Amino acid sequence: MPARKTFRTKAIVLDRTALAEQDLILTLLAESGEELRAVAKGARKPGGRLAARSELFCETDFLLARGRSLDVVSEASVVDAHGTLRGNMERVSAASVICEVARLTCFSDAEDPFLYSLCARALRACEQAQNQERLDLVVAAYVLKVLAHSGWRPELAACVLCGDLETSHLSVSAGGALCASCAKDIPDAQEVGGALIAWIKALIGMTFDAILEYDVDLMTSSELMGFAHRWAATHLDARLRSFEFCLSL
Repeated sequence: MPARKTFRTKAIVLDRTALAEQDLILTLLAESGEELRAVAKGARKPGGRLAARSELFCETDFLLARGRSLDVVSEASVVDAHGTLRGNMERVSAASVICEVARLTCFSDAEDPFLYSLCARALRACEQAQNQERLDLVVAAYVLKVLAHSGWRPELAACVLCGDLETSHLSVSAGGALCASCAKDIPDAQEVGGALIAWIKALIGMTFDAILEYDVDLMTSSELMGFAHRWAATHLDARLRSFEFCLSL
């Protein structure tokens, strides 16, 4: 049976690359969890029919025509524009981190619907966060959740090297918590309080609804963001420029 020439999917716009004078190449996280790349013709043209429907962070219902290397957008209608993210530097920066990490954890021809639902909920949580501390929690939670789902879950219940239940340090290279004795031999081991380790465990397990209700001080939320950045950059083996910018704000 011949492959369909067109197909429909909901997708989140993760990245956009200019093509020619008026076109864009869109990197999409499809509802199936796959990465798709498609040309949106005329999307850079002011007032063009695809311009508003191919903005970053948009959840859009796409009709795509299959191509040899890139698909082509035939039709598009907005499902959720996540419009309240725009016009606010902190929210845009947070959403950019989520899309950057989403792009590095989804793959073409690899279905995983959880990735789409997690990313969509995280973007909505960025809109709902009432202050910077909770916005930091949302970003750190998304990063830790998606990496844990992808196989990079930090070991936090006991020392990753000796199994001692008394832990006082964290190491990205070692894979999680360390006791004071083992930490002496790990160059990147950082001494942390038990509260931070408890927060990391909680962010991986809690829903975004619960996270948005928690009060946290700025120092703790910043420490969680820093750990999430180091964890992602190391295990994804990538420089996360959006994350670096977010941390600089």
